[in-house]
Amino acid sequence: MDRLLNISTKIQNQKYMTAIKNGFTIMLPLIIIGSFCTLFTNIICSTKEGAFSLANIQGMAWLAKFEPIFSATNYATMNLLALYAVIFIAYELAKHYQLKDKITCAAVAFAAYITLCATIVSVTIEGSTEPVEVANVLSSTYTGVQGLFLAMIVAVIATELYRITSKVEKFKIHMPDSVPSNIAAAFNALIPGLIVIFSISAFGCIFDIMIGMTLFEAINLVIQKPLQGLLTGLPGYLFIFFMTTVLWFFGIHGTQVLKPIYQAALIAAVAENAEAIANGGQATNILNDAFRASFTTITGAGVTGGLIIAIFIFSKRDDWKAIAKLGIPCAIFNINEPIIFGLPIVLNPILGIPFVLAPICTATFGYFMTKIGFASVMTVISPWTTPAGIQAFLNSAGHLGTAITQLLAIGISFLVYSPFVIAANKMKDNKNGGEN
Repeated sequence: MDRLLNISTKIQNQKYMTAIKNGFTIMLPLIIIGSFCTLFTNIICSTKEGAFSLANIQGMAWLAKFEPIFSATNYATMNLLALYAVIFIAYELAKHYQLKDKITCAAVAFAAYITLCATIVSVTIEGSTEPVEVANVLSSTYTGVQGLFLAMIVAVIATELYRITSKVEKFKIHMPDSVPSNIAAAFNALIPGLIVIFSISAFGCIFDIMIGMTLFEAINLVIQKPLQGLLTGLPGYLFIFFMTTVLWFFGIHGTQVLKPIYQAALIAAVAENAEAIANGGQATNILNDAFRASFTTITGAGVTGGLIIAIFIFSKRDDWKAIAKLGIPCAIFNINEPIIFGLPIVLNPILGIPFVLAPICTATFGYFMTKIGFASVMTVISPWTTPAGIQAFLNSAGHLGTAITQLLAIGISFLVYSPFVIAANKMKDNKNGGEN
């Protein structure tokens, strides 16, 4: 247990992990806005045959004219995630180091990332079979979810290089006292910024020459695709959230500890789904961040909404019922610290076992219900505090079967917790009998 505590504490306090986690937290409003634009496109503007959309109602076809508004907003958010990531992660790491010029550091990291992106794109014009090269453009391949992992790496390396070089006195350009402080600070950042941007650009060029593939392609091939494949496959997905609940059982905020590991891959998966739908294709990534919120952490880690119901139906313990009453308002909005620490679940095997098992069961149930088509693959990320039923409905772009599946998942959680709540009654009765 001590070793587990030490490892989890190191992960949680690791400066790079913290910067990545905080960076994605800053990005969350943009991700939600982009996701909701996908939702609005589908339920308001879509004119596809059979689509559940207001534009398909007789006399309402004019709503389709507003589709470019939502598409443009979606592009400005979801298709630029890598750019936002490099800026915000660099800023958060600079803040950790208490650098005075955090914004400059973030701008330098952004520029360094752009140097690793190709600015020539091959496109095939409609009616032609020959590809045409278009210069001076930046493909969404680099700015969107495919660039997330490279963006994270560049943000960290660029910030570290900038921190080191900005401390070197010889690299500072000293201006007269009459020069305003903000202008003097800008000149002080000139040489460190040049060194950082040039070094990362040169490394990318040398890597391409020596290895025969760009740094972007290598990171995507060696890190991003394997990790995303692991986390968007059921065994790997279940394992990471099994570990999350195990950490919670020991009183460690498992979600915050492991979020930097899984968040980027799961957000990338839902963004790929949204992009596929926007391009007229099919969403294929069942396991993504919207799925996690809907079937793995609904009513809180451990899906404790089922525990609250089981307590009210089966428990003979007045103290548990009192805590469950307090936990209801929080559970509605997917907050369950009052339950975890109030009952408690922490270091309590009789509740810890179902706490670990419940999300495995609900996630597996949601996965197979999606596989058979009763639930829909999710393309939208709604705010994490959205109540059950409504959340899945929004995350699936208005699919009723998915909302029903989410409510059934809470029912499965109830079935998992119930035998343990009943067993707790017997343990209390035996204890009381022994005291008498």
